[in-house]
Amino acid sequence: MGKLGETFLDTTLFSSMVRQWAKIARRSDRTDLPTLERQSLRARQLKVHLDSLIHNADERLSLPLVGSTGFPKPHNADWAWRPDLWRGALPVPGISSVATKSTLGDEITLFHDCDFSELTLRQVRNLREEDLAPYGLRMDVFRFDGSFLSLVLDLPEAGVKGLKRNHLLRMDLIVETEKPLEIFARLNIRHGPNSEQIVRELPLDQKEIRVEFDLAYSNLNEKRVEKAWIDLIFEGAEMNEIIIRDLTFSRRPRAQI
Repeated sequence: MGKLGETFLDTTLFSSMVRQWAKIARRSDRTDLPTLERQSLRARQLKVHLDSLIHNADERLSLPLVGSTGFPKPHNADWAWRPDLWRGALPVPGISSVATKSTLGDEITLFHDCDFSELTLRQVRNLREEDLAPYGLRMDVFRFDGSFLSLVLDLPEAGVKGLKRNHLLRMDLIVETEKPLEIFARLNIRHGPNSEQIVRELPLDQKEIRVEFDLAYSNLNEKRVEKAWIDLIFEGAEMNEIIIRDLTFSRRPRAQI
């Protein structure tokens, strides 16, 4: 037999079941109590499965589709990436009273020096039609008694392999904040015993934010590149809600002159 609703027999059985439950519901105000108790138990058992189905359907059918990797990138990009947190549901969607060095998923780590954490991190579902990323990241900051707050994102091996000084690394974000603050992005590249750092301030007056890291101005030892990561540094984040709706990266070789 095919899936529910795909054959004439399934459709007939489903219609009959709907009529039966509609009739039971209409009569529930005058049904004898023992019968009503049995019907209520069956309805609750059925509701568990229906709620699960509706939840999964809303999750998978809502725009944008889960697992989406599509986003605008330079035509000559040799690597492009949207981190997992913005692509699919995490097993643990959020954490509260976040301690420093806490991780959300496999790629995001939060660092701070608060004595008492009043921070939360949560993955949220993007449902706006203009969103390309299925998920976003929300950070709520309440009282903050520390001196620094940053999210660290490790770049995958594919983004590090073959990294050259003639590369431009681009980061695109969509950020929403409850009130104005400053956010800086710092690219860190470890090459041998040394590390390169390039810092950019995010232009938060723009709806879609784009910053580029030009490695031509670094002292990168191309033969010894081991690891790269991004620090998102938040200044003045107290009593604020920050949502990163999308975060993507791409790299391309700079044009030869």
